[in-house]
Amino acid sequence: MEVKSMDKVVSLCKRRGFIFQSSEIYGGLSNTWDYGPYGVELKNNLKRAWWKANVYERDDIYGMDAAILMHPKVWEASGHIDNFFDVMLDCNKCKKRFRIDQVQQKYPDKVVMETVTIEGKTCVQSQVIGTLKCFECDGELGMARKFNLMFKTFQGPVEDRANLLFMRPETAQGMFVNFSNVLDSRHPKLPFGLAQIGKAFRNEITPGNFTFRTREFEQMEIEYFVRPEDADKKLEEWVEARFGWYLNLGMTKENLRKRPHAKDELAHYAKACTDIEYNFSFGWSELEGIANRTDFDLKQHAAGSGKDLQYFNNVTNERFYPYIIEPSGGVDRSVLAFMVDSYSEEQVKNDIRVVLKLHKDLAPVKIAVLPLLRNRPEIVELAKKIAHDLKKSFVTVYDDTGAIGKLYRRQDEVGTLYCVTVDVQTLEDREVTVRDRDTMLQERIGIDRLKEYLSEKLS
Repeated sequence: MEVKSMDKVVSLCKRRGFIFQSSEIYGGLSNTWDYGPYGVELKNNLKRAWWKANVYERDDIYGMDAAILMHPKVWEASGHIDNFFDVMLDCNKCKKRFRIDQVQQKYPDKVVMETVTIEGKTCVQSQVIGTLKCFECDGELGMARKFNLMFKTFQGPVEDRANLLFMRPETAQGMFVNFSNVLDSRHPKLPFGLAQIGKAFRNEITPGNFTFRTREFEQMEIEYFVRPEDADKKLEEWVEARFGWYLNLGMTKENLRKRPHAKDELAHYAKACTDIEYNFSFGWSELEGIANRTDFDLKQHAAGSGKDLQYFNNVTNERFYPYIIEPSGGVDRSVLAFMVDSYSEEQVKNDIRVVLKLHKDLAPVKIAVLPLLRNRPEIVELAKKIAHDLKKSFVTVYDDTGAIGKLYRRQDEVGTLYCVTVDVQTLEDREVTVRDRDTMLQERIGIDRLKEYLSEKLS
């Protein structure tokens, strides 16, 4: 199993316009990233593929887009005010900060974590036994402290507690509080789900590993409402469906795994959870979690709002709170994983060819049209016309800023599927050379049937 180098992918991202450091000309803002011309196309393609698989191709899921800013009582009811924090230990010498779970991995005998119930609320408590040494400088780690992860902001011109709001740390709550609205407007039958893609914000204490862990990120989440007795089966079905989605988009199976959570690492609302993890160079790390959230969320919001959020089955005359199965994935993490997984280096004669072998549905550019000779106006003019015509059907670019070999390598690096080259012979026989990204095989195709040929390849 090959573990791809993160450094090479990070270099490619900057060099070819996938991802840039945010506010770079001012020295940059740490752990904040901007998606460039190719990066935004890849990101949008990934989101479209997710939406297509989970909304358009299913009959039981409805899309929505909830607001980022929500009533502050939402976060009280959801448990985020009391439970959404990281426990951290600071080094007294180098001042670096470490999460309690990282410390427990290094000192399993000195850090005890247990799930407890206090006044009806389930939470995880931790206890540090003795003195612990810093991972980095061998200094002494201080006492464990809690840090709430929600970003605060204010509504209106006055910054006081009455106007305090939070930037949402997840998209899920927007779907829970709209449960009754969807019931009243669409009248769905169980099981059914809501799907949303959107921004979330967490004041992570230790972000890092490029775009893997950041404070501003995008989520792809589904809240799937089921009868309580069906929850275990539906959780298994969703784990398999979500695992298959990554494979269907070309991810290497050996670099993916399913990891069920142990009881002591479950969130306070969850009965069970399985993570889908990718084998990055920094270790196996979560791309997506699929959790059985039980009926916790609807009950909490019903109690907090005073509204009836039960589901009524008019056939059996039952009224109950559905259980919720939640597949929750990270857009930015998935983009990074697909880039790492598709990155390839191949020996071609005396040169190393770098190529992103992205799935055709994810590739930022489908077609590149290239003139063989930049100093022949008639070739350039025809190439531009072909590119203009293809743009109506495919994501197409035109490039004449280098020799043909250099142009091929540039398109390989961004994952362009097919290069169409216009040469001197094209002026005579009205045929172009089409080069396949993965095989580098070339084929002469008539201009009059070029669109049909490419449509078949991309279908």
